[in-house]
Amino acid sequence: MDYANIPKEKFEFYQREGDIHDKKLDTKPVGYFKDAMMRFARNKSSVIAAFIIFFLVLYALLVPIFGENGYTRSLTDTTYLQYSRLLPKWDLFAWAGWDGCSDATLSEADYLARNAIGVETGMNPIVKVYRAGYEKENSNSNSLYYDVRLDSYVKNGMIYLTLTPDEYEAIQDWQLEHDIQVIYPAVDTKKFKVESQRSDANLWYVCTAKSVPILDKNGDYQPLYKTTGNDGGYHSRRIDGDDGSYKYATVAGTSTATSYRVRVFTYTYFQFRYGFEPSFVFGTNAYGQDIFTRLAAGARFSLIFALCISAINLVIGAFYGAIEGYYGGTVDIVMERISDILNDVPFVVVVTLFKLHLANKVGSVPSLLFAFVLTGWIGMASSTRMQFYRYKNQEYILSARTLGAGDFRLMFRHIFPNALGTLITGAVLMIPGVIGSESNITYLGIVNLDSSTRTSIGSMLSAGRSMISAFPHIILFPALFISLLMISFNLFGNGLRDAFNPSLRGTED
Repeated sequence: MDYANIPKEKFEFYQREGDIHDKKLDTKPVGYFKDAMMRFARNKSSVIAAFIIFFLVLYALLVPIFGENGYTRSLTDTTYLQYSRLLPKWDLFAWAGWDGCSDATLSEADYLARNAIGVETGMNPIVKVYRAGYEKENSNSNSLYYDVRLDSYVKNGMIYLTLTPDEYEAIQDWQLEHDIQVIYPAVDTKKFKVESQRSDANLWYVCTAKSVPILDKNGDYQPLYKTTGNDGGYHSRRIDGDDGSYKYATVAGTSTATSYRVRVFTYTYFQFRYGFEPSFVFGTNAYGQDIFTRLAAGARFSLIFALCISAINLVIGAFYGAIEGYYGGTVDIVMERISDILNDVPFVVVVTLFKLHLANKVGSVPSLLFAFVLTGWIGMASSTRMQFYRYKNQEYILSARTLGAGDFRLMFRHIFPNALGTLITGAVLMIPGVIGSESNITYLGIVNLDSSTRTSIGSMLSAGRSMISAFPHIILFPALFISLLMISFNLFGNGLRDAFNPSLRGTED
């Protein structure tokens, strides 16, 4: 635009009245942490990861407290192994195969033996027959085979238990109250020719020496229930077809120390003992422990363990790195060489040595904690040192030193807060690293953290690896949990890094 050709009449004088003042800001001042949180909130993947971590932590904290349901976790429970390796069962998703069942191919003898459980109890472990009575190709055997779907919660059938008089009466009273059969008629084991058959609680019928059922001309099982002897005055619920002549226990001992050997159905005995029907969302492990609550307990241990190590390493690394970075020179060189030497020691060697020479004195967990702390603080110290070198010669630090501020005040009042964002990010990212390392060494069997009252995610992975082909659910859910946790923590840590250090967005510290 040619301003020289603008007519003078277009110009007007502006009469300023009053004084000009700065206007008051309408917005509130934004602090460092609030600004960081605003940047973090804009990172959608990190926000989603934060919510996932929140729910995983909530699961780890609350489920072990409220998820017991009276189901004991003592490995001394004599019935425990009868509930081992139960498949995941959730009625809400039974339509998708989450029904506690699995497909199997049974020989005719196995088919009849499994079917016998259903005939006696009314709960058949064979819930579906896909293909019945066929011969396998290229097989020299004349046996017939059946493709079926088996209910893992019913297929174990019966077990023998020895009860005290009080326990015997308690089960009888419970049967009458709930109209559910727990104790089944005793079997006349003298009619079995093979000794091993006499200890098999599922054999209640006439069978061959190989335990193959011998059916009558109508295709029915021929029971071998006891009709003579003392059963301790059984007065409770009886099975269908019992006219009162069947005996339900074998009495042993003296009048002052009497015991009752009985056959109990594992499914209904579970209901009597724990007050609810067996149904486990994640199934059970090799010891019969509920994986859903066991995984929560293991996750809680792993998270608390990782948080403790992260906090300890943060404190040690922050002080060590602050001294290095602030004083520099000879102090820095000497301290760096010490950390270099420690950093070159292989972690597996450290863990093994601590386990061999320290675990017997202080326990596995403290010795493992010492192994993580021995070298775990070095990365945190390096980050702190770098930040101190970055800020210690800034103008505001020189001004504070001129005004008489001491070294300690300069280090932890003026410089350290500027390094706090980086340190918080490093501490958060250390948590999945510790959990991953702990899982690796326990999975390899270097350290065993598994017991009846304690476990970790790595211990659960290690316990399930030998059964991965037959019972993959035992290792599947711990593997999914740790994968989700590791991914979420890394996304969450990256979001924190970008929020606290915008200049480092897209890079690694």
